[in-house]
Amino acid sequence: MTAGPASAADNIIEVRGVRNQFGAQVVHEALDLDVRRGEILSVVGGSGTGKSVLLRTIVGLNRPRLGSVRVFGQDLLALPATQRMAVERRFGVLFQKGALFSSLTVAENVALPLIEHAGLSAREAAQLAALKIALAGLPALAGEKYPSDLSGGMVKRAALARALALDPDILFLDEPTAGLDPIGAAAFDQLILTLRDALGLTVFIVTHDLDTIYTITDRVAVLAQKKVLINAALDEVAACDDAWISEYFHGPRGRAAALAVAGTAVATEKT
Repeated sequence: MTAGPASAADNIIEVRGVRNQFGAQVVHEALDLDVRRGEILSVVGGSGTGKSVLLRTIVGLNRPRLGSVRVFGQDLLALPATQRMAVERRFGVLFQKGALFSSLTVAENVALPLIEHAGLSAREAAQLAALKIALAGLPALAGEKYPSDLSGGMVKRAALARALALDPDILFLDEPTAGLDPIGAAAFDQLILTLRDALGLTVFIVTHDLDTIYTITDRVAVLAQKKVLINAALDEVAACDDAWISEYFHGPRGRAAALAVAGTAVATEKT
């Protein structure tokens, strides 16, 4: 996966000059970020750098003190509420820990946005929910279960099915593999890659999972010093002269992830 040359026309998201501040704490200052159409972008950074805050700012759950957020060429912060909501319906969001409604079954969780936002009948929504559940790699019987009955991996997939309910153009994933075992995390990564290619999605991932970064990411954006320090292809980011980046990508876990991906590539070539 390579970043390749790009122009402003390739950008599906443009964040410019954003300041996020909570009381006296400034989390982001003069932050700029571009996300290209059709790419998988991983956002990384140390604890407290505001990775999830940035995601919530782009999807409209947090309003920055300064700056602009343009998605599909429209400034979300300047749009009237009804127009902004129409744009936001083109987002699919998988929150940390799934954020499923515990009192609803998986099928009901997935059907809810179809009823509330797409105006479908309960029967129509149930039929589409079954398709989304299958698309997320869950067995049909999972739709009848409540979140408390699911494993961690199944919760992630159920939340993914809900994020896909309204056929989004952009998929936002907040720590999607956190808490999963290595096999489950790898399977989830491959599912995201397959969905991106099959559905033409743009994927924005907040993650600390080096395996995810090395396996499916097109570009990596590093949050540091209250801004995006670098947003580039993995090789370029890993070569950046920054202490945190060096420790993150060239430490033991980073080297292991790079070797695993290289080994997979060699095995694929031999077959």
